[in-house]
Amino acid sequence: MSESIDFYFDFSSPYGYLAAERIDGIAERHGRTVAWRPFLLGAVFQKIGGSPLVDQPMKGPYSRHDMLRSARLHGIAFSVPDNFPVNSIAACRAFYWLAESDAGAAHDLALALYRGYFTGNRDLSRPETVVEAAQALGVDGDALVAALQDQAVKDRLRVENDQALDRGVFGSPTVFVGDEMFWGHDRLEQIDRWLETGGW
Repeated sequence: MSESIDFYFDFSSPYGYLAAERIDGIAERHGRTVAWRPFLLGAVFQKIGGSPLVDQPMKGPYSRHDMLRSARLHGIAFSVPDNFPVNSIAACRAFYWLAESDAGAAHDLALALYRGYFTGNRDLSRPETVVEAAQALGVDGDALVAALQDQAVKDRLRVENDQALDRGVFGSPTVFVGDEMFWGHDRLEQIDRWLETGGW
């Protein structure tokens, strides 16, 4: 198989975070790389309707329990942040700005932001939080502050959101192996099997 692996996620998504901790390892076992593609679930909800899972009657309490259970199953550090869910525009803009010059650094920033939010209770809705995480990785903080308000960076995120919607992305995480779409952290085992066998 020669298909690429596209990993769509929202920085405020607990299941996206759990997938982020595992997707690279799965891809590496099969000689693949992963294209990380953050997007905004809020833009999806505006397009097709919906609301965060934790805000839905009955599903909300269950999902909070399941997030913790799923994290324990895979040995991933996890806690529900105080401010949850949040708007992650700054995190997405920072990722795509950095990816223009250094895809590896953007990947590392994404993981740092996810871990800071879901293990360190760092409020991702604050641009200052994003800048601090980037600076800890050696990124020029002043340049990033300016980039967060740059129209070209804003437009890039808008394009990425539109492309996600065009591909049928409606939740986080969503993974594409070629044209085959898998939704949800609980589909990573299927992805692993799909890569191993070539599909079914």
